[in-house]
Amino acid sequence: MSGPSNFAVVGGGIVGAAVARALARSSDAATVTVLEKESEPARHQTRRNSGVVHAGIYYPPGSAKARFSRRGVGLLHAYCDEKGLTYDECGKVIVALDETQRVRLDDLRERAAANGVPGVRMLDADGLAELEPHVRGVAGLHSPTTAIVDFAAIATALLADATDAGATVRTGFEVTRFRQSDDEVRITGASGETLAFDRVVVCAGLHSDRLARLAGDDPFPRIVPFRGEFALLRPERRHLVNGLVYPVPDPRYPFLGVHLTKRVDGEVMVGPNAVLALAREGYRKRDIDPAELIRLARWHGFRRFAWSNRRTAVNELYGSMSRRRFAAAARQYLPALTADDLVPAPSGIRAQAMDADGTLVDDFRSSRRGNVLCIRNAPSPAATACLAIADDITGELLAD
Repeated sequence: MSGPSNFAVVGGGIVGAAVARALARSSDAATVTVLEKESEPARHQTRRNSGVVHAGIYYPPGSAKARFSRRGVGLLHAYCDEKGLTYDECGKVIVALDETQRVRLDDLRERAAANGVPGVRMLDADGLAELEPHVRGVAGLHSPTTAIVDFAAIATALLADATDAGATVRTGFEVTRFRQSDDEVRITGASGETLAFDRVVVCAGLHSDRLARLAGDDPFPRIVPFRGEFALLRPERRHLVNGLVYPVPDPRYPFLGVHLTKRVDGEVMVGPNAVLALAREGYRKRDIDPAELIRLARWHGFRRFAWSNRRTAVNELYGSMSRRRFAAAARQYLPALTADDLVPAPSGIRAQAMDADGTLVDDFRSSRRGNVLCIRNAPSPAATACLAIADDITGELLAD
């Protein structure tokens, strides 16, 4: 790169906000413009999540998730301290219900140690009861540094830093076209307005595959939206948990299962499940995009995935339709919980990347087409790792 460049960041969620901040604070950036299709940033995955800062227990050692989460935790904690944002290390217990799950806890403890997660320790049933008196299990794994934050507030602060450093945030700008030449990328919005940039970073979450294709990238991985439905504990039942209570995850799936999550606003969330959303932004059961469903139905890889996981899908659908069934999933390790303890909460959508053969993409993935860098898969712990991801992307772009 011969001199300062004009950068566009497409997407104003927490990853896009972190990237914009890092670029704007670099002396190699002439201008930075964030292009966000909504009327305000951070409307989707950033705002609709449980707010957990993941310590790095689950991720295979050496994976991008492991590396970025561990770097990201330190950067995020320091940033929250600097800005006066809540960072509550309330801790997490992962609960084993039987001996098979106890063995999986041993595997998770070994991963945590390999990833450098501090303070993780095994608990017997009595030790588990000391931390969480209402929780029952044969064993537990305690992560004392797992924390909770408000990721939407963090994204707002990151964008404020970016604008203070000279960046511009354009809301209501839905990208519909990319045109690349040797020295610039021209981006056209739904209104017909066209802007020119030297470098572009696409951080589009639920629409990452669609925008990557507009930029000339490969069609896969494709995004398959899964709706996670949550409930809240009634205020008088929040005492049932002290921190974060998780089941032992099924190693076949990237979803962590129904868990109980204390939030910085005092609420306690229960969930999520994982059901196929019928639209990219299908937060309600009645939100349906027929064209999206037709594309999924025609895709051999998705049909293969759906058939292989049909039993799990049926169980998740039952939980979606029945509050009692939903409560039963958490009652396995929190016996005092009843369906009457739950009130509805807003749903979220997970942008799950899937390869052509129907294989779920578990780790972070990005690709490059000319002067456009596309983040193709940024699932949890992307919010935890946002500052580390931003540093990595900025370093790559500025090294050109």
